[in-house]
Amino acid sequence: MPEPLKNLLHEALVGDMADRIGGNASAFDRDRFVTLATDGLTALELMERSALIRDALFATLPDDFREAAAILMASLPATGRPGLSGWMLLPVNQFIAARGLDHFDLGLDLLKALTPHFTAEFGIRQFIHRDQQRALAIISGWVGDSDRHVRRLASEGTRPRLPWAMRLPQLVKDPAPILPILTALMDDPEDYVRRSVANSLNDVAKDHPDMVAAFIACHIDAASPERRWLLKHASRTLLKKGHAQALANFGFAATASLQCELRLLNGEVMFGEGLDFEIRLTNAGEVPQSLMIDYAIHHMKGDGSLSPKVFKCKTITLAPGQSQTIERRHAMRPITTRRYYPGKHRIAILVNGAETASESFVLVMPSADPG
Repeated sequence: MPEPLKNLLHEALVGDMADRIGGNASAFDRDRFVTLATDGLTALELMERSALIRDALFATLPDDFREAAAILMASLPATGRPGLSGWMLLPVNQFIAARGLDHFDLGLDLLKALTPHFTAEFGIRQFIHRDQQRALAIISGWVGDSDRHVRRLASEGTRPRLPWAMRLPQLVKDPAPILPILTALMDDPEDYVRRSVANSLNDVAKDHPDMVAAFIACHIDAASPERRWLLKHASRTLLKKGHAQALANFGFAATASLQCELRLLNGEVMFGEGLDFEIRLTNAGEVPQSLMIDYAIHHMKGDGSLSPKVFKCKTITLAPGQSQTIERRHAMRPITTRRYYPGKHRIAILVNGAETASESFVLVMPSADPG
């Protein structure tokens, strides 16, 4: 079993934080900080642990944010000197987000300085929520920074639906203000940054599919391989849903004269094993066809209804008269994000976003061991 995430914040880490802050503030009450930050720590989950450590910072750093910010800035790593880094900066993010809003520029400067040592994508969101126009004006200036972590922060921290973080409702409603940031970073030399841009655009596509499809269309002509990958990754939700413009952006038109046969090799699947199936596609038309093949597993829910989940399969081009058979196994095994129920499920084949074939299969749960 993997180590629980909550254990990333532990008592030894709190002690290290105390040493690194105390080394830059003679008045810092190290013992009080450790006592407050570890009181009941082991009973808490990750974000609760972070909040407990943040509260200990509230109690032991100066009330004047400018003084506290100077201590935290001095406590960041420097050449030849360890400092606050890694997961110990999660509660620091929370501290800055709570105490720094009335010192807007200073708070964002501090978050910018700490992001190379962990990330500040959680901290800057409170600033965007407080004053979006002012925050984005500052963050937009980071797109040309020499540090890749700072450039990534400009795209990742402004994602409307960043996982594990507060949503930004104004940007969910109208994401247009972040598009110049994403455009500026679209050809960043670092894949690490470009992936963040793609993920942000994919966030936007969940609420504004036509906007993202149009954005992709405007930036795909003569795109480099790296940009093309980014734009396709940004379109993944739209492609899975069969959005017509998104499909057309990548040369996937509505299929014509296409024959699709689906054959299940095992119509009954024991939980923990897999569904084996074959897809045979034939281009019965007179022109080549570019085909994006996905499949959807319609899982049975507790109330007996079916809920689809789309999975990527393969992209091919078929010449006139050409056929191709694709073999796949879909694992039906325990995962943390889904509860499985026995009974009739369905698999559907999607070609260029349109369902072209489907079959039902039965999921069987193993019987309990009588021993």
